[in-house]
Amino acid sequence: MKLNFHKNHKLLFGVVFWGFVALTLIIAVLPATWVQQQNEPLPASEPMTELQRKGLNIFISEGCVYCHTQQVRPIEMDENWGRPSAPGDYARINRQDVWRQTPAVLGSERTGPDLSNIGKRQPSDVWHYMHLYNPRSVVKESIMPSYPWLFEVVENPSDGATTVSMPEGYGPKNGTIIATREAEALVAYLKSLSQVPMDAWPSAAQQAKADSAVASAVKKKVNGATIYANNCASCHQNNGQGIQSTFPSLVGAAYVTEKDPTRHIRAVLYGLQGVTIDGKDYTGVMQPFGELLSDEEVAAVINYERTNWGNDAPTITAEDVTKVRNNDELNKIQPNE
Repeated sequence: MKLNFHKNHKLLFGVVFWGFVALTLIIAVLPATWVQQQNEPLPASEPMTELQRKGLNIFISEGCVYCHTQQVRPIEMDENWGRPSAPGDYARINRQDVWRQTPAVLGSERTGPDLSNIGKRQPSDVWHYMHLYNPRSVVKESIMPSYPWLFEVVENPSDGATTVSMPEGYGPKNGTIIATREAEALVAYLKSLSQVPMDAWPSAAQQAKADSAVASAVKKKVNGATIYANNCASCHQNNGQGIQSTFPSLVGAAYVTEKDPTRHIRAVLYGLQGVTIDGKDYTGVMQPFGELLSDEEVAAVINYERTNWGNDAPTITAEDVTKVRNNDELNKIQPNE
């Protein structure tokens, strides 16, 4: 029987349709299914809680993926965001429900920063709530839209409500801002985005070569201003002025300008929370950077803070940072004791 596609339109449509179905299965569905079945979560990772999974759904529904990626590429310009991403980083992300596919959190555009490791870079609940209610309250240059519908303004917050304090001019004139359950879920999800170590380790020779390359790169490229911009400016601001009652100013602060840099070094290494600085109470949480930054990088960012915005304090060296680390470990001194 001769097949005539020119006259037999049913035959033509059938071949095209079933050919499309077959190619879809071969090229897309079967490989994706295989990857999903073979891809195991990284050993150190934790499954998402119900609240975090709800936050993921809100992250998708609010369109956060349009401006934020969750994929760190193995190139130099991505080093600030964490280690290169691996398939195991996404193994715990499943379908939202029977009707919706697995969320595509990788994204394709960085209008805002990559979020792969935001849980480590910014662990403060306070910062995230302020950022969602009005991004300009913590990052003046931000073009991110505000999400006021994730909050409510009430006269008398109930016991247990998550209240959000905003700097003057960024919140309502009357009433108290409280986070809705949706805001709490979204912040819980964002804080869960924390890269864990890979389970595949290089050989001793490969590690020695990598360490040598990193050490050489650090000596050449450590830049305190860049480290500050990527890790500190979101809370302390580009001008070092901080945010009223939440994140302290670094301009003229005793922590920053005193001759003995030990307190300053410990603050960067171990972080701070709920402290009184220069007679003022601050509610924000400063994360520890001891595991994220090398001693050279810690020294560089501290020197940037000690010599900018009118500050004129003695600079320090990487050896000074190493000495504090070793001394604290040797004497079992608690962070910021």
